[in-house]
Amino acid sequence: MGLGAFGLLHPVLQHHVAGSLGWQSLRPLQERAIEPIVAGRDVLLLAPTAGGKTEAGILPLTSRMLSESWEGLSVLYVSPLRALANNLEPRLSELLGFVGREIGVWHSDVPDGRRRAMLHEPPDLLVTTPESLEVMLTSKRVDHRRLFADVRAIVVDEIHAFAGDDRGWHLRAVLSRIERVAGRRVQRIGLSATVGNPRSLMTWIGDARGEIVEVSGLDRSVEVRADHVGSLSRAAKVMARCTVARSGWRSATAAQRSRSSQWRCAARESKPTCPTARSHATSAARPRRHSPRARTA
Repeated sequence: MGLGAFGLLHPVLQHHVAGSLGWQSLRPLQERAIEPIVAGRDVLLLAPTAGGKTEAGILPLTSRMLSESWEGLSVLYVSPLRALANNLEPRLSELLGFVGREIGVWHSDVPDGRRRAMLHEPPDLLVTTPESLEVMLTSKRVDHRRLFADVRAIVVDEIHAFAGDDRGWHLRAVLSRIERVAGRRVQRIGLSATVGNPRSLMTWIGDARGEIVEVSGLDRSVEVRADHVGSLSRAAKVMARCTVARSGWRSATAAQRSRSSQWRCAARESKPTCPTARSHATSAARPRRHSPRARTA
């Protein structure tokens, strides 16, 4: 991986991104987000879905954790939905785990035991929702001054879903209260799909002079190839050859006529090194059989 803005990241993080994660390059948004975030500016990151926004915000902040020796709960990641917060946990846990940092998830579905453990030993990054932040700030069970004293940065995901409505104004009030508890100006980073008024959104989330980083027109072209292999033994051989290096495939799907043939094929093949999925005719029919229309037809 070439240096460029990547060279601004902490050397330990560079090593794990290129080595442990095996990334060959950063996406354009991730590359362009590094310098302003590492510099501590408020930033609005705009890109279509699957544009790499989460990592674009978290990589530079993780670098700052290491370079500036941040301790305690230093980064808040605000999600509009609990389900989205849960989906982020494994991705962020892997990324921060490589550099010895921890993340936590806090919302109403998280068991009390896990929440008590985070109060006793706060994670470096906390993924939560605006409503859960409000509870933490007002609950007598939470020493919010101790919990939020070390906060340095706040990331707001899907910020376009907040801006301009009551939930968004509530979020702004909560973030201002966290800044008062922390006793410092907290860096704010917004993640959003492409919008028509990015400067207004930048002003809404933070400093009107903050930086807007926008990437559009992602290349979504793919090549799909279908082959009829004719027999289980030949299917097993084809799937075993599913390697990125030898075939150039990024993923593969094998379709069989029945569940039993699916498992027999899987038993014959050696482990492929690209993501592989299998399906069979009965699994495709199951949603039809169990749908309300099927039951009344």
